[in-house]
Amino acid sequence: MKFCRFVYKDGSRFGLVEERDGQLMIVGLLGSPQMQVTGAGVPEQLVMPEAATATALDEPIPLDKTRLLTPFPLVSKVMCVGRNYAAHVRELNHEMPTEPLVFSKPPSSLLAPGAEIQRPAISQKVDYEGELGVIIGRRCRHLKAGESARDYILGYTVVNDVTARDLQNKDKQWTRAKGFDTFCPFGPVVVTDLVPEKGIQVQTRVNGELRQDGNTRDMMFSIDRIIQYISEFCTLQPGDLIATGTPEGVGPLVHGDVVEVTVEGIGTLRNSVMDEPVA
Repeated sequence: MKFCRFVYKDGSRFGLVEERDGQLMIVGLLGSPQMQVTGAGVPEQLVMPEAATATALDEPIPLDKTRLLTPFPLVSKVMCVGRNYAAHVRELNHEMPTEPLVFSKPPSSLLAPGAEIQRPAISQKVDYEGELGVIIGRRCRHLKAGESARDYILGYTVVNDVTARDLQNKDKQWTRAKGFDTFCPFGPVVVTDLVPEKGIQVQTRVNGELRQDGNTRDMMFSIDRIIQYISEFCTLQPGDLIATGTPEGVGPLVHGDVVEVTVEGIGTLRNSVMDEPVA
């Protein structure tokens, strides 16, 4: 199933998305996901309504003709993996990691499809990084080595891990460089039945020009390994977002650019770029 969250009439709604004649269309309205909690009130599992329960729209809405929102309104944390494609490590002249290199972005960095990425005035080099995103559906702590993470995954989406590269190099740690408001666009849809392990294409275009063209089969650390590693030190909550790393070809964005990240089987995340307004 594919679904999105979008502005419909007087509020936000979840929409069932299907491909028709080569175009992604919102064909029905879904109920809101339900959060199951433990007896102690701890979030346990995020349950999406089945596609069969959607209320069909009289006129399907083209996905690119509506105002899309982030797929979920609340995300407790965004966990990211750096240096997960060998060619990307080499292009930045970094050391090859021997285990997942994990960092986080604050939820305030999340940005909806179609919204504007703001280049902060204190950075002179803001880069795109197109990635496959994973959305956690079930509380996960201490996933065992070799255990499949599939039962803990709600679905997959597209992420742009926008980075102030000059600040990343200056700070020697990544919180500030990765954490600016608008630096984590994600969407436009969530796909629940994707199989990234078979290899899916990850591409980034800037103003229509292909800049990144990678495949998840080249990830050094699998999604199972990433989730097992993260869950060793923190509990992954339902709704949490994981960015799985970017292939080679990262580069700068400037005012007026349009950046598009396409993940095979999901769709295209499109955002424009503007300089942060001077106060």
